[in-house]
Amino acid sequence: MTADHLSTTFAALADPTRRAILARLASGETSVAELAAPFQISAPAITKHLKVLENAGLITRSRLAQWRPCKLEATPLQEASDFIEQYRQHWEQSLDRLDTYLKQLQAREKKREHKKR
Repeated sequence: MTADHLSTTFAALADPTRRAILARLASGETSVAELAAPFQISAPAITKHLKVLENAGLITRSRLAQWRPCKLEATPLQEASDFIEQYRQHWEQSLDRLDTYLKQLQAREKKREHKKR
């Protein structure tokens, strides 16, 4: 995955309406009209959100007669998750080191208190 594609994915995910659309599509394919129903925004605004998601490769849209289904494409989400995973591991390791350090400090403090008695 190129950095530009990753940037496009994160830009698409930056909007709460688009994240809500993706959450709905995680339950299965649905029509544009059904996707738009919970939002109090215009049909053209929904269409713009769908175009952003489609350009990011997060959804596909098709046409079956009058029905215009949208479908989640999870590959870019997995690639974004893989990218974030690297940083999660970094922070977990940092927090583990901090935990170890704090336990050492607590053990030293207990020794000092014991010696005072």
